[in-house]
Amino acid sequence: LKCYLRPMKFRIFSIMLFTFLCFGQKAKAQESENIIEDNLRNYYSQILGYQVKEVFNTKVFDLIDTWLNTPYKYAGKNENGIDCSGFVNVIIKAVYGSSFGCSSVDMYNKLPHVSLKNLNPGDLVFFKTRGRRISHVGMYLGQDKFVHSSSSSGVIVSDLNEPYYKKRFAKGGRITLDESTTVVSK
Repeated sequence: LKCYLRPMKFRIFSIMLFTFLCFGQKAKAQESENIIEDNLRNYYSQILGYQVKEVFNTKVFDLIDTWLNTPYKYAGKNENGIDCSGFVNVIIKAVYGSSFGCSSVDMYNKLPHVSLKNLNPGDLVFFKTRGRRISHVGMYLGQDKFVHSSSSSGVIVSDLNEPYYKKRFAKGGRITLDESTTVVSK
């Protein structure tokens, strides 16, 4: 009986040691991941001016960081000046490898629409700033915030609850990619 128990104790000890080492490493990796996510949220909260709860796509947030405060320029497409559809196209091209290459109204017509309450981070938000037609676009970030190139302030983050945007919000647009091509489609 003693001979049988000794190897069994060794096996149990080995299993416990193995489990501890595996889960200990996993816990350390998870802890490191949490620290990185916290640092990203804190960094983006500072530069964007609101408490970011989720960085849904680091590439999008890095682009926002790069373009923030770029002046508005109608039909502009570079760091000297950019308009709303040009800015959204920069993000879509960098993140999805595709581009609309068109105006806000063309984007609106190409995408499936979503209501305000069903917006997800990364959706586009469309506004009627000139009467009854779509004339402005931005990208929804979550927490009622969106990034866009404003004609008065350039690339900024705004709140959908601001009276100006609340009154003019039309619909959201969901970006979906056709797997067989790299074209953004409806």
